[in-house]
Amino acid sequence: MATTHALAGVVLGTAVWALVPEAGMLPVLAAALGGLFPDFDLYAGHRKTLHFPVYFSALAVPALAIAALNPTTATLAVALFLAAAALHSASDVLGGGLELKPWLGTSERAVYDHWNGRWLAPKRYVRYDGSPEDLALTLAFAVPPVVVFDGMAETLVIGAVAVSGVYVLLRKPMVAIAERAVAAIPDHLVDHVPERFVRDLR
Repeated sequence: MATTHALAGVVLGTAVWALVPEAGMLPVLAAALGGLFPDFDLYAGHRKTLHFPVYFSALAVPALAIAALNPTTATLAVALFLAAAALHSASDVLGGGLELKPWLGTSERAVYDHWNGRWLAPKRYVRYDGSPEDLALTLAFAVPPVVVFDGMAETLVIGAVAVSGVYVLLRKPMVAIAERAVAAIPDHLVDHVPERFVRDLR
């Protein structure tokens, strides 16, 4: 889930905040945004357009080195954004494929590797986004920031967990709704529907 990735970024940010609290909360926010950022391609070439497992990692390494040598709010924010985006992009291979019903395990596309010009196959350690094990990861990632922070930060983390729980409950019913919706779309509007939905439903 996008919330799982965002909270994974928050865990990175929380660890850095514990070491450099004077940098403030901006690096933590940047880490959360970095964890979320690759999924902004959800409806435009999902797991390919903004997912860069190699390139984000290559950028994160020097950024982290710079932040370690000169730990300012800005350097830490940039480094954590890139590190969280790299973690998101690389960890998607551990989940399910891109099919509309990933619990069926029919897709061999997990995330696109631009460096090698090929799709990486899903490992399915987390069977699909919104699975019970995905929610378990979300809960685990929520623990450090909830323990460390209070106020708005704690509220946002708890809110992310709540959104995750609702998504898990609705994950499979949403596919049934999507199936009916896509079937009802006139043919001349199909081009405006993300290709993976049309491929799986029509």
